Amino acid sequence: MENVWDYPRPPALEPITKPIRIEFAGRIIAATEGALRVLETSHPPVYYLPRAAFTGCTLEPAPGRSFCEWKGEANYWSIWVGNRVAERAAWSYPDPTPAFAAIRDHLAVYAGAMDRCLVDDEAVTPQPGGFYGGWITRDLKGPFKGEPGTMCW
Repeated sequence: MENVWDYPRPPALEPITKPIRIEFAGRIIAATEGALRVLETSHPPVYYLPRAAFTGCTLEPAPGRSFCEWKGEANYWSIWVGNRVAERAAWSYPDPTPAFAAIRDHLAVYAGAMDRCLVDDEAVTPQPGGFYGGWITRDLKGPFKGEPGTMCW
């Protein structure tokens, strides 16, 4: 069992070899055994998949940007499969800070915008709230940032 309160701040970046799969609009849109995950105090892990793993969809730039003090400026992406779209469902860091250079050319996806996101064949639960993009698996212990009353953590 991993306790998210044991994760560091600033966050850690680590490779993960467990299979990661994302399903949307009735198809597998991304799959890899070469993802990276960001571990930050109070947050479930955020999984970054290589852009090349997204073979079952079209990615289109979406409006807006955000800034992370650790990773830099993020761009957003909409995910299309046929005529179904998940607006601003993914994000990336085209020019990340040196500590997070490995996530260049990777995308993270909001699990709640997809049909299913899986880690090692386990369907994840999206991190609570509308901003954070962590994936909760049964081996994680919270409470998690994003739940009611956690905005000032």
